[in-house]
Amino acid sequence: MGKRRRCAIWKHQGRVGRLFLFLAVCLASCARMGQPDGGWYDEQPPKIVSTSPADQSVNFNGKRVIINFDEYIKIDNATEKVVVSPPQLELPEIKGQGKRIVVDLKDSLKANTTYTIDFSDAISDNNENNPLGNYTFTFSTGDVIDTMEVSGHVLNAENLEPIKGILVGLYTVDDATDTTDQNGRFAQFAEQPMLRVSRTDSRGRFVVKGVAPGNYRIYALQDVDGDYKFSQKSEILAFQDRIITPSSKPDIRQDTIWADSLHIKSITQVGYTHFLPDDIVLLAFNEVLTDRFFLKSERKEAECFTLFFSGGDEQLPVIRGLNFDEHDAFLTETSERNDTVTYWLRDTTLVNQDTLRMEVQYMMTDSTGVLVSQTDTLEILSKTSYEKRLKDREKAFEQWKKEQEKRQKRGEKFETEMSPEPMKVTYRVPSNMAPDQNLLFEFATPLQQFDSTAVHLYSKHDSLWYRVPFELEQRNLRTIELRAAWRPNRQYSLEIDSTAFVDIYGKVSKSYKQGLMVPSEDTYGSLFVPMSGMEGKTVVVQLLTSADKAEKTVTTTTGTAEFYYIKPGDYYLRAYVDENGNGRWDTGEFDTATQPEPVYYYPGKITCRAKWDVTQNWNPTARNRAEQKPLEITKQKPEKEKKIKYQNAERARKLGITYEQP
Repeated sequence: MGKRRRCAIWKHQGRVGRLFLFLAVCLASCARMGQPDGGWYDEQPPKIVSTSPADQSVNFNGKRVIINFDEYIKIDNATEKVVVSPPQLELPEIKGQGKRIVVDLKDSLKANTTYTIDFSDAISDNNENNPLGNYTFTFSTGDVIDTMEVSGHVLNAENLEPIKGILVGLYTVDDATDTTDQNGRFAQFAEQPMLRVSRTDSRGRFVVKGVAPGNYRIYALQDVDGDYKFSQKSEILAFQDRIITPSSKPDIRQDTIWADSLHIKSITQVGYTHFLPDDIVLLAFNEVLTDRFFLKSERKEAECFTLFFSGGDEQLPVIRGLNFDEHDAFLTETSERNDTVTYWLRDTTLVNQDTLRMEVQYMMTDSTGVLVSQTDTLEILSKTSYEKRLKDREKAFEQWKKEQEKRQKRGEKFETEMSPEPMKVTYRVPSNMAPDQNLLFEFATPLQQFDSTAVHLYSKHDSLWYRVPFELEQRNLRTIELRAAWRPNRQYSLEIDSTAFVDIYGKVSKSYKQGLMVPSEDTYGSLFVPMSGMEGKTVVVQLLTSADKAEKTVTTTTGTAEFYYIKPGDYYLRAYVDENGNGRWDTGEFDTATQPEPVYYYPGKITCRAKWDVTQNWNPTARNRAEQKPLEITKQKPEKEKKIKYQNAERARKLGITYEQP
């Protein structure tokens, strides 16, 4: 074969070879993962490559823990999320440094003790914020690692709201340490730091780890002063009467592997160790502050001054005037608990006096917790001086005078004498009201007298107006209630003559007229709630709006709550057992080992419709209270769980290429 022919053949074979190579590359690119411009997102969480000391180490006697990762990491809100247990009175220093976390323990370590550093979900990578997941580092200063766990929820006892960030701690129970005082309280909670601790997440959930086998008492504490014990009455606390014993059992759970953020790749069953108890519910509360001391005085309005105390007392303060005569000088108005006392000045001479100097004798708690008599000298100044008030009146008179002169020039009716300032009255009269409602009249200043004959109520029937009988009851110094037998589908007119009400300064009310309508019964629905296990108990049941506010409240001892005249809409239910029969919810007390009165929420929404009678059976104790309050009316919403974003699969679909998750 000639040289020219061989060259031609080689050239032809080269072209064919290059064509096959090109086709092979194309086929290979279709069969394997593509590579978009800029590369793929990092969807892998950071991996721990080493620790010093090793995780689960025993006989540790150092002060520093180092955790190394395969990529740059960041640690989110370490002071709130990272918990060292047993607690360190001198807080550890926790830093994220490039590809590692350094924990410097400042406090001394206990001998023969398992320590846990619970990072929760605080660790993620620096680029894509991929979370490591809940991670706990464990070591022991002795020969044994304790591995038991207990878990549950902390809720607000009054409204079952999850409490975020509250401490939960354990105390060992044995003959030497499980001591109670004469009231039955567990004394160690007020005297010694917690043995093992955890902190609740946004759902109110906690997990106490590194627990040794044994018996324990469990508490929750909003630790204001950082001493890990109940040392201040103002701290929120919770306790259980029962003793808990940690245990474990083998169990199986389902693990879901996601192909992307929307599609499941596989679901597998995985064996794990199930630690118990895992359903503890701690109901947290603030105690009523029994320590009584004077807080402040205030005189926002010239007509009155108010004394504020930290707690109430049946014996009201005794006042002796130093620059005025206190005899018959006041009308006294108190709050429900007598912790706020308002003194209305009867005499206008005192009203016009800018400074009131006085001695106030009241009951105060001393250092031993006993109420003793205390006398303070006070100077109470009016917020607005008498001179300023006079100038304001003169200014108002000049404005009135100019207005009347303008009216006279225009030939309009004008006044020759300025009318005195009327008494301020707020009439709580809705344009549409249910038949079980009543009307309230609220006054800015105390009533001296009222004339019931100057109040008129009329009802329209067959185009004619008829007088309607009613009752007026003075609830307190500044409130009157009007009660009547309101009939559905009726139009009413409330008419009040001028001077019907007179206050202690001689001011009189203006005339008032307001129409109102009581809609037909067909406008409303009714709700009947039989409650299992509540028969014979005094139970207060509230019909709640979506804002968790009481729309209607009824009290029952039969076990069935009945609500009438309900406007159509969606509602929720809250109930509490009024154990002492005082008509209000009562909190707990540590010193007497008293739990708060039990509160329950119906775990769903109830829809009421016009003309419908709805019966909703409810067993308040059938469900764990951590699962009762509907999420729609829960104010403390769970934080969004940190997850891998799985952006690569979505990006591959848009580019029309194949991507397989590693």
